[in-house]
Amino acid sequence: MVSPIDVQKALSGMDYPARKQQIVEHAEKHGGSKEVLEALEGIEDREYEGPSGVSSAVFD
Repeated sequence: MVSPIDVQKALSGMDYPARKQQIVEHAEKHGGSKEVLEALEGIEDREYEGPSGVSSAVFD
């Protein structure tokens, strides 16, 4: 199970707004674990305004 802290660490320094693919690529480049990347792959393909929106998409 992936934690919100792991997701936020992988997205540290991310520029928003950002689309799903940009978010996944950023997490890959910044050491996101396999679980984090899988969680991010599962979010809706849309533009996210900030990290809280990404967390909501992953955990809600």
